[in-house]
Amino acid sequence: MNNFDYVAENIRQIKADVEEAKAKYRSADERIDIMAVTKTVPPEIVNTAIENGINLLGENRVQEYLSKKDFYDKSAEVHFIGHLQTNKMKYIIENVSMIQSVDRIELAKELSHQCLKLKIKKDILIEVNIGDEENKSGFLKDGLIDAIYEMSELPNISIKGLMAIPPKCGSEKFFYEMQKLFIDIRDKNIDNIIMCILSMGMSSDYIPAIKYGSNLIRIGTKLFGARK
Repeated sequence: MNNFDYVAENIRQIKADVEEAKAKYRSADERIDIMAVTKTVPPEIVNTAIENGINLLGENRVQEYLSKKDFYDKSAEVHFIGHLQTNKMKYIIENVSMIQSVDRIELAKELSHQCLKLKIKKDILIEVNIGDEENKSGFLKDGLIDAIYEMSELPNISIKGLMAIPPKCGSEKFFYEMQKLFIDIRDKNIDNIIMCILSMGMSSDYIPAIKYGSNLIRIGTKLFGARK
């Protein structure tokens, strides 16, 4: 089986898994988006995923994305999902439709500033360090609500939901906590916030993520194989 057939077969399996999880845990009419995480994956392989029905790409690294973006099938939407330095934001801000990894107030303020200069508006997700892990970025649960209120007042950015990478150990507990945070924030009806996206679940845990309300799963290894 060549790389192109391998990717197509993986996509069929992932979509079947998602439909099975929906039947078990969710409503039939709920939409769950499958994102292809493209780190280290050649553009021609990424385009195979797009041809097989994946219309959302997740980019982790600014320089890598800039080197590949012109070769991507333009029918796919691109989100930035990696840790983003404020001084590199200007290179991608007009090329991605959403930044999922807003992990600090400073980044949100700089994004707002850049969007004002360009006269554009950018959708974002707030990254939550749900496991309070020292080696991960993201807002801690304590102080998250205050930070969201502050960011909701920044012009030209729009908060659309939450994103998380929970600890591998005991992930269901953290998925449950993320679901609760998402619902609690949504129910507050904060101005400039539309809580419609809960982005969580990767190759090893997307089924339990769907169980606990994720509507955007980010798949790399399960789709493209182990990274070299």
